[in-house]
Amino acid sequence: MSLFDKILAARGITSETLADFLSPDYSKKYNPFLLPDMDKAINRIVLAKKDQQRVVIYGDYDIDGLTAAAMLMESLRLFGIVDVEVYIPSRFIEGYGLTTGAIEKIALTGAKLIVTVDCGSQSKKEIIAANKIGIDVIVTDHHSAAVIQPPAIAVINPKRSDSNYPFNDLSGVGVAFKLVQALQIKSNSNPETSPGLPFGQEKWLLDLVALGTVCDVVSLTDENRTNVYWGLKVLAKTRRIGLSALMAVAGIDPIKLNARSLGFGLGPRMNASGRLETASHALALLTASTRAEAYEKAQYLDELNSKRQADQALIIKEAIAQAEKYSEDPVLVVSGTSWNHGIVGIVACKLLEKYKKPCFVLQEIGDESKGSARSYGDFWLVEAIDHCRDLLISGGGHAMAAGITLPTKNILKFRRCINKFYKSLGLADQTLLLLPKADVEADFSEINEEQAYLIDQLEPFGNGNPRPILKTSGGVVASIRKMGAEGQHIKLQLKDKLGHKMSFLAFNAPEIYFVNTGDCVSVWYHLDINEWQGNRSVEGRLLHIEVEKTSCK
Repeated sequence: MSLFDKILAARGITSETLADFLSPDYSKKYNPFLLPDMDKAINRIVLAKKDQQRVVIYGDYDIDGLTAAAMLMESLRLFGIVDVEVYIPSRFIEGYGLTTGAIEKIALTGAKLIVTVDCGSQSKKEIIAANKIGIDVIVTDHHSAAVIQPPAIAVINPKRSDSNYPFNDLSGVGVAFKLVQALQIKSNSNPETSPGLPFGQEKWLLDLVALGTVCDVVSLTDENRTNVYWGLKVLAKTRRIGLSALMAVAGIDPIKLNARSLGFGLGPRMNASGRLETASHALALLTASTRAEAYEKAQYLDELNSKRQADQALIIKEAIAQAEKYSEDPVLVVSGTSWNHGIVGIVACKLLEKYKKPCFVLQEIGDESKGSARSYGDFWLVEAIDHCRDLLISGGGHAMAAGITLPTKNILKFRRCINKFYKSLGLADQTLLLLPKADVEADFSEINEEQAYLIDQLEPFGNGNPRPILKTSGGVVASIRKMGAEGQHIKLQLKDKLGHKMSFLAFNAPEIYFVNTGDCVSVWYHLDINEWQGNRSVEGRLLHIEVEKTSCK
């Protein structure tokens, strides 16, 4: 059995399911009318078209919300709604989700219908306010649904308890795409109306669906995998000059496009817009109509991303210094007056990686503080936030990522409350959950360029379908090479028990990676193809290393 076959077996992929996994069948998409309230939403949109009402798409400042807003605006115009615009709230002024202030602004434009994307499931108060001033609301969302739905015309959310939809982990843009598919069915079923978007043409929207889905880190399984798989192919030849310009600026070759290109190339540049200034820059890129505008926006997003990286590095340095003061706390809560709360979510991720602890990182803004949290394992942030809600102004999110707002004077009380709650859970050692888990054990003799190529066919990789992890035990460290200005990167050459050698690389390597020549080690790694000066070789991207207590034999 080859290395690739072993990986397939470990993941439960059989000869019967392999073909569909490697090339998902787009025609097997689920009926959008299985989503709750879909028929009500379609009927209301048809009325908006008939009466030529002004429709406003209410988005979010992250990529999932931005791609959903751009896609839905384009689609509604194709379906014949002429007066449709997008409203993106400011992270710094309005915050996440629907607000009564934003609804009042929208009312002044004469809008009669708001369609939310990536938000709205918990916005009962705001939707009531919209209804009172004569604005109907359709919610499309994928966040936690309310027990009792807000009084919208429709609340389309696969996470509703009464949903019959077969897959509940769609992204926000994925849910909006189902709305477009439903509109297609409605439009194409009426011979007296223009189809707007003929069946099959909606595939050109999949570049946006893939971008939002990958960057929102939902599970890349089931319908998400299908959308991203085909979306990457659409993106490689995208009609959107803005995305073409951003790929060029980011140095992404469309021929080599993969999910990582989206998550680590396009995503950070687009997100930098809403993190530092306004997400409208990123929306303008997605909807650019001239090459000049597209490249101008792409360059500006790249500059914002560079500034974000510099600001982030400074915040991380200060946050680490503060975290050291609370080294005994199982949950880190740190704050600073100059820390941009558009960036602190990334900082929380970095602190979690370094300290292996759940983290809350806050910006103190006068009497009020805002921030983000990241966790892992069995410590669910939504439960922790609920436990300490009396100390907060607001808070919510997912199990592993959340946001909070609280009075600055309550930070100390919140730190005590959240750590007391953690200790009360009596959790087993959670750090073990952060260690990589190998798909298979491999000898270096099994590894070659062909096997690396076959493994790449399992793309797109991401949450729910991670890049395969290999483990090799009993390797002898043959050589060590430190790289980087501060020697922070490392390249090892190992020799396995059969005498075969292989190189391993780690960037910003933790201290435990700096082993000694002659040590006997076990390594966990991804396979990469290294291309240098026309030469190709297979090397390992090091994920973890352990020195074995006994010598290699």
